[in-house]
Amino acid sequence: MAPGIPAAMERPHFIGIGGAGMSGIAKILTRRGAKVAGSDSKESATAEALRTLGATVRIGHAAGHLADDATCVVVSSAIRADNPELVRAGDLSIPVVHRSDALASLMEGLRAIAVAGTHGKTTTTSMLAVALTELGLDPSYAIGGDLAGPGTNAAHGEGAIFVAEADESDRSFQKYDPEVAIVLNVELDHHANYASMDEIYESFETFVGKVVPDGTLVVSADQAGAVELTRRVRDRSALKVVTYGEALSADVRVHKITQRGLTSEVTVVLNGKYLTFTVSVPGRHYALNAVAALAAGVALGIPAHNLASALGKYTGVKRRLQLKGEAAGVQVIDSYAHHPTEMTADLEAMRGAASDARLLVVFQPHLFSRTQELGTEMGQALALADASVVLDIYPAREDPIPGITSTLIIDAARAAGADVTAVHDKAAVPEVIAGMAKPGDLVLTMGAGDVTDLGPQILDHLSS
Repeated sequence: MAPGIPAAMERPHFIGIGGAGMSGIAKILTRRGAKVAGSDSKESATAEALRTLGATVRIGHAAGHLADDATCVVVSSAIRADNPELVRAGDLSIPVVHRSDALASLMEGLRAIAVAGTHGKTTTTSMLAVALTELGLDPSYAIGGDLAGPGTNAAHGEGAIFVAEADESDRSFQKYDPEVAIVLNVELDHHANYASMDEIYESFETFVGKVVPDGTLVVSADQAGAVELTRRVRDRSALKVVTYGEALSADVRVHKITQRGLTSEVTVVLNGKYLTFTVSVPGRHYALNAVAALAAGVALGIPAHNLASALGKYTGVKRRLQLKGEAAGVQVIDSYAHHPTEMTADLEAMRGAASDARLLVVFQPHLFSRTQELGTEMGQALALADASVVLDIYPAREDPIPGITSTLIIDAARAAGADVTAVHDKAAVPEVIAGMAKPGDLVLTMGAGDVTDLGPQILDHLSS
């Protein structure tokens, strides 16, 4: 039986309740019987879904939205100190709880799997959530994206397992005490919070140090940063280390990955036996995510063949190479990729699926700081497309940095031989793409901002 409501969470108020991480926690608390309230900057399907579950959701941020009897105010790192609801919480002496602490309290007493890494967290967490549900284990889960099947990013289950996406961006993943920790990769990102790879490694080492005694670290045997992390933590007592990947030394070794259109067939060697299963999304990186999920489930004692079969039921996460539709012979697919490594992986996956068709990309850079540090590499990744449209930078939580614009990416892309068009008005993109696309082409909208809204609009223009 899953635990009930932590005392401080009986009447929580979420500032930014519609966010991917925040809404998941709010949904679980509502399912457990908490009186959940919160606010968000705009209306959304997520806000309406929370209302359907019984939560009170107000639009806009105002001091009056915070009830006097709230037991806590939940915030993410994106909430600024001058937010009127946060200021009022201080005036009323209502405890302020970070999102990660709220999630950690929900995992107490359960067998937790925490999925970390610079890329692939949402997909891997989702694969586990789907597979464990398929096996009748009724897990709880909190994910940074909506599953394509159930259409939600969180669930309160009655089973003993809780699967959570563990965010390294603000070091909040250090709050969890998992029985199994997955580290998919370790790379430099989130430049506003990390100044060097040494700081990244130290943060991941702290995360691994929170694994419960005799718990397991599942870690990539292929990616250089993950290999270095393994070297640093392997000798820790009471920590089991299970490596996975294509390296011959991997404990769960990938023998073969065969791409079949928009799916993959994966064969692994586990305990000396071959095991083959299907991954219903394209690309080697997603196949490797599935192997990490397999290794984590086995670490909890779930039979490998059962888990492998259940992983085949995973059909994707919204915004992770999600097919939005087809019109005039052109398929439109949406990708959340915003880091050069993610961009390259998704573009290579789409290139493999496209065969002889052209690949057209609409890319929206995410964050000024990321563009400043990685803009050149983003541009180089776009050279994998036949043609690209690049939008202005999506700022999210950041203020502009003088001199940093999407021109940095465009110049690097052109230097790498890419065909790139700059479009500053997002509303003009559907017409631009409709004029470029031909029957058989693939169009990929890419980025972590609101570029995802363009998919249906592009399809409408193609249809007309």
